[in-house]
Amino acid sequence: MALPDVVTPEEWLAARKRLLEKEKELTRARDALNAERRRLPMVEIATDYVFEGPDGEVGLAGLFEGRRQLVVYHAMFAPQDDATCPSCANWLDQVSRGHLNHLRSRDTTFAAVSRAPMAKITPFRERMGWTFPWYSAGEGPFNYDFHVSLDPDKAPLEYNYRSAAEWKAHDWDPTSWEAPYDLHGLSCFLRDGDTVFHTYSAYGRGTEALGGSYYFLDVTALGRQEPWEEPKDRTADNPPQAGDRRLPYPDEYDV
Repeated sequence: MALPDVVTPEEWLAARKRLLEKEKELTRARDALNAERRRLPMVEIATDYVFEGPDGEVGLAGLFEGRRQLVVYHAMFAPQDDATCPSCANWLDQVSRGHLNHLRSRDTTFAAVSRAPMAKITPFRERMGWTFPWYSAGEGPFNYDFHVSLDPDKAPLEYNYRSAAEWKAHDWDPTSWEAPYDLHGLSCFLRDGDTVFHTYSAYGRGTEALGGSYYFLDVTALGRQEPWEEPKDRTADNPPQAGDRRLPYPDEYDV
């Protein structure tokens, strides 16, 4: 396994200061990007979406739990499965009581939504010990309208704002998988009285900044230890990465 170069304290400090300038540039760029994100226009939700919750059916406005904002994680959990995918499970496992409390103190609710029925969502959620609300969209239009469940019979194939043709140009053919199938994403909504607006959605790696462990690993010498990272050869045993079926569920880690 390749390790960082060994240098004198003076050389390390000089290199660290050079990196600090780039980190400050990134912080300023991130602040500007966040401001631009907040300036995005919004779209009124005209569809009467219906979800199954622990207490029965509820509309989209009900997911807010009376708060002004709603963040929905679109977890990959198909009706025929008994669990969400391991990557989604590990992402969701980082949504702690602290996250929920701090979000709620800012008038924001976090919830997960999947196609699986509550009869499967509830025992898996309890197995993981999670406290955030999790709803079933069933085979209603919600997942298809937000392009996290893909089925050309329900909606045009689109993921991360690319059409099927655009994805084929990037070496992925979304029509090659048996429909319907689920991918992950995150969507944000704003409520003004009884009217709900869609303000933002992100997919793929666009959701990872809202996790936690990856960004801890990003400041370490070995990083995330995934093969796409530079410099190469910073891992000795090729640990499972995001999307890898070898990735254990949160209650299966032997650490």
